[in-house]
Amino acid sequence: MDRLSLNIATTKKWNLAEAVEGAVRAGLPSVGLWRDRVHELGLDRAAKLVRDAGLRVSSLCRGGFLTATSPEGIREALDDNRAALDEAAALGTDALVMVVGGLPEGSVDLAGARQRVAERIAELVPRARERGVRIVLEPLHPMYAADRAVISTLEQALDLAAPHTAEEVAVVVDTFHVFWDPALPRAIERAGREGRIASYQVCDFNLPIAADALLSRGMMGDGVVDFAAITRMIAETGYSGDVEVEIFNAEIWDSPGDSVLATMTERYRELVLPHLG
Repeated sequence: MDRLSLNIATTKKWNLAEAVEGAVRAGLPSVGLWRDRVHELGLDRAAKLVRDAGLRVSSLCRGGFLTATSPEGIREALDDNRAALDEAAALGTDALVMVVGGLPEGSVDLAGARQRVAERIAELVPRARERGVRIVLEPLHPMYAADRAVISTLEQALDLAAPHTAEEVAVVVDTFHVFWDPALPRAIERAGREGRIASYQVCDFNLPIAADALLSRGMMGDGVVDFAAITRMIAETGYSGDVEVEIFNAEIWDSPGDSVLATMTERYRELVLPHLG
């Protein structure tokens, strides 16, 4: 259990204090935070709350949305991401997870959007370096390419990270988003070799896909993801960081938080932990 982290999106109806208390009751060592919950409480109070509870912050979600084309949109995105890097440092995490953004309205130019992501990352790297926080790129399942993330594969994320050091730009491997990729074994091996795995996030891919596709994530064991195979790939890289459970699912959100954590820890012990090495 010393590597299991509750990403607080999993218990959406809990505020930050409730999520921290729930994690402590469940015996978890860390939490993955979301900026909206931090902002509700205030950055200083949030940092103190987690610190006083004896928990680590495994990551902060989220930065990103870097594909704007207008000067105003570009400036707003850069300002927000610089603030997010500052917040990550204050919270004591070195991982700011970035959902890079989809196509601007009316555009079909995926290549151009990806190029803008590369340019914005380069502009943010100096701030990341100053704060000791890694920009952590998250490839999303291809069904989100148009509206949320023009990075769909781990290989694409690694290519975007390549111009920068591993201490500046890294990647997250999220089972929901990458389980389908036939090139995943090679990409995970590359990510490990380059020292760029900053986070391993686990949840299942449920069928049928929900009307709101964002809510198709499920508890491990309820869908089609092969956790044994992917976790062994991660373990073979030597990754020794936290394993976050991040689930967006209306039924889970409506369930009592302590019950969700009990199921989460049980499934982690059964499906993930035996393969971490």
